[in-house]
Amino acid sequence: MELQILDQGKKSGGNAKLPLQFDESYHPNLIKRAVHALQSKARQTYGASPDAGMRHASKLSKRRRKYRGCYGFGISRVNRKIHSRRGTRFFWVGTFSPQTVGGRRSHPPKAEKIWIKKINKKERRKAIRSAMAATVNREIVEERGHKIPTEYPFIIKSDFEKMAKTKDLEKVLKTLGFDQDLERSLITKIRAGIGKRRGRKYKKKKSLLIVVSEKCPVIDAANNLPGVDIVAVNSLNCELLAPGAAPGRATLWTESAITKLEKDKLFM
Repeated sequence: MELQILDQGKKSGGNAKLPLQFDESYHPNLIKRAVHALQSKARQTYGASPDAGMRHASKLSKRRRKYRGCYGFGISRVNRKIHSRRGTRFFWVGTFSPQTVGGRRSHPPKAEKIWIKKINKKERRKAIRSAMAATVNREIVEERGHKIPTEYPFIIKSDFEKMAKTKDLEKVLKTLGFDQDLERSLITKIRAGIGKRRGRKYKKKKSLLIVVSEKCPVIDAANNLPGVDIVAVNSLNCELLAPGAAPGRATLWTESAITKLEKDKLFM
């Protein structure tokens, strides 16, 4: 597959053949597995304390004619602790048992549960190649909801990586035709429910992904654009290529990133 090379002024500079990584077939289920495996590593473990609800001294006999027993009093046979007593009569309150006030939970979340999902190395690399191939498929990108220019997909020349100012980068992206997609990422949605109190009040859409060859000035410039992600080609993963496990993110590849991808045989 060949893509045309454009400069910052949207002028054509010939064509370039994509490396073998972009010939991978489309596997949305495998991409979804790789994204979930990556997200599971960032999940924080949680659970109840092992002795929660079991810190009380509760002993209640269920034998006939036993002192401090419950036999014959018409009460359920659950563990109880004594609040007060008068002779052989006791004022108990349920404890320790799951259904009682102050008792433990029946099936609490276990802190020792392992949330990490594993994926084979070859499967992970195959998922990345499949997600990369989806970024140059115009139908899949449009189906995901991106507003892309008529020339998409294309490659940008390597001098693109030397830009150091955000306003210059934004101007170039609008010249290339990504202005509608950048405006789309500015739209924020207010979440409902308890998520507003957990640092997830606003929901922003993902916009363009820029893939460069290595650490360069344009990385700092792109970090200030909402919805835009930028990454070195050797640090690509499925979560960047397919946010939310939805393949087909609009991606801008630089010419030097494509060259490094083929030279170093990344993700093969």
